[in-house]
Amino acid sequence: MVIKSAEFIKSATSYKDCPEPVFPEYAFLGRSNVGKSSLINMITNFGKLAKTSGSPGKTQLINHFLINKAWYLTDLPGYGFAKVPLSVKRRWEKMIKDYMLNRPNLVSSFILIDVRHSPLKNDLEFLKWAGANQLPFTIVFTKADKLGRSKLQQNLAEFERVLFGEWDPLPPCIVSSSKDRRGRDEILDLIEQWNRVFLQ
Repeated sequence: MVIKSAEFIKSATSYKDCPEPVFPEYAFLGRSNVGKSSLINMITNFGKLAKTSGSPGKTQLINHFLINKAWYLTDLPGYGFAKVPLSVKRRWEKMIKDYMLNRPNLVSSFILIDVRHSPLKNDLEFLKWAGANQLPFTIVFTKADKLGRSKLQQNLAEFERVLFGEWDPLPPCIVSSSKDRRGRDEILDLIEQWNRVFLQ
């Protein structure tokens, strides 16, 4: 897929305020500081489309972007260790889950996980919640360039072992790096396939 245009459309505090569900839609989410904005900018080829920050919790709303005037990309708030009050974290979590359960044109989500870490409780809990609600998703392991080949394979194998305890078959996974553009084609190829199905 060639990305010819990418434009910000709207920020929303609820799925009820999102743009009209006329296009297929794909959500990007993960723990705070997982590299979500950098990944979005990398796959769209628009370097400042999503705002990046070294401070967790930069994204606080459901941000909609229209790509190629044909599909929506949504940038969701991070979950996890953002330095915000517990009440705010809970509000973000409710906003995310309500959106994922109620957005009629949401085709699939890309759940981002920092491959540098061992499997973390809140990542595993979120994956389990998505699976229990039969929400389609793909795991995207981020920041692969931060690890050597041996450590990368070791961490991926550890995550696979943990997932085997809950999943059969395993959820689809893509290894990515915003720095070296790894995983870009795989993500866009999936979206292109799903767009065709949506339009049938």
